[in-house]
Amino acid sequence: MPAALPGRLTGAAALTALEGLALAGLGVYMLFVGIAGDPDSPQQAETGGVTLLALAALPLIAARGLRLGRRWSRGPALITQLMALPVAWTLWTTGGAMTVAAVALALAAVAVVALLVNPTATEALGIGPGDQTR
Repeated sequence: MPAALPGRLTGAAALTALEGLALAGLGVYMLFVGIAGDPDSPQQAETGGVTLLALAALPLIAARGLRLGRRWSRGPALITQLMALPVAWTLWTTGGAMTVAAVALALAAVAVVALLVNPTATEALGIGPGDQTR
């Protein structure tokens, strides 16, 4: 029976999955608006929706790997967070209601990075000097 994952790794997996689900939800919404709604540019809305759905795959796959304790999943999860920070900055500079989304996204990204670089999480994933397993 596999060893239980540390809470830090489970938390990182949950936040990464939440980000992936948010991207997928936004992608489905944009597709719906592009097909059934009345956007300024249906083609742009549909392309944006498909792009967001494709981008959602990275954090969702990474979250699944983290939940299973796979060492390869740390890289895609960290990349997702590094991509989220400029998005959070853009939302922040937009202002208004996007400020809340910017803060939430930035906090989630920083939290996941902190959780994934924690020695407890790296040890659970078999990452460290001399570790060549998984």
